[in-house]
Amino acid sequence: MTLTSEILDALSLEAKTCGRLRMNYDLRTSPADQSQRMLNALEPGTQVPIHRHPHTCETVIMLRGSVKEMFFDDEGNVTECVFLRAGTEPSAMNIPAGMWHTLECLEPGTILFEAKDGPFEPRREEDILST
Repeated sequence: MTLTSEILDALSLEAKTCGRLRMNYDLRTSPADQSQRMLNALEPGTQVPIHRHPHTCETVIMLRGSVKEMFFDDEGNVTECVFLRAGTEPSAMNIPAGMWHTLECLEPGTILFEAKDGPFEPRREEDILST
């Protein structure tokens, strides 16, 4: 599959019209594919809770737009902020397993590629940080 501008534009339009202001596009080849590879279209104002993935790292590569990735300690204090923008440095990062994080979408039409190890696991309550 070639990820054309038509596919990215359509995904951004879906995110704009979705109440969550974000939309995923699954890139797995079949239900038997146990990886997690997706496009994530985001719009400013989308709310992503502070969370962690205890058993997998997360790779993020910006395709369009920009985000502010924020990292936290166990008490909910911000420990680091990294601005990622498509076409500039940095435009990608690897988030270690177990690290508390969230992001803020900074531009309309933002799209990132996201990958994690292993099959999808729904977020558990203990993996969402209440601040």
